[in-house]
Amino acid sequence: MPIIKSAKKRVKTAEKAATRNSKTKRGLKGALKAFHKAVTGGSKDAKKLQSKAQSAIDTAAKKGVMHKNKAARKKSQVAKAAKAAAGAAKKAPAKKPAAKKAPAKKPAAKKTAKK
Repeated sequence: MPIIKSAKKRVKTAEKAATRNSKTKRGLKGALKAFHKAVTGGSKDAKKLQSKAQSAIDTAAKKGVMHKNKAARKKSQVAKAAKAAAGAAKKAPAKKPAAKKAPAKKPAAKKTAKK
C-alpha cells in the first residue's frame, strides 16, 4: 500500500476507472456478440442490434477504452456484416448484363515528312 496521500488517492481513482472500463468493455462485447448471433441466425431484429452495437462502440471510443480508429474499423465491419446479411436474406432478381461498349480508339498520329 502507498504511504503518500496522493498515491493513495491514485489507487482509489485507478480502481474506479478500471471498474468503469471493464463495464464498458463487457457491454461492448455483449452487444457485438448479440449482433453477430442475430446476423448468423437470420434474426429480424438485426437492424436494432446493429444500432446498439454501434452505440456501444461509440461509447467505448468516447471513454478511451478503444482507440477512435479501431472504433471506426469495428463500426465499418458491423455495417458490412449487416449489409451482407440483409443481402442474403432477400436476394434480388438478377439484372440483365449491360451490353459492352467498344473501347474508344485514339485517332491516328500524324506522320511528319522527312526533309
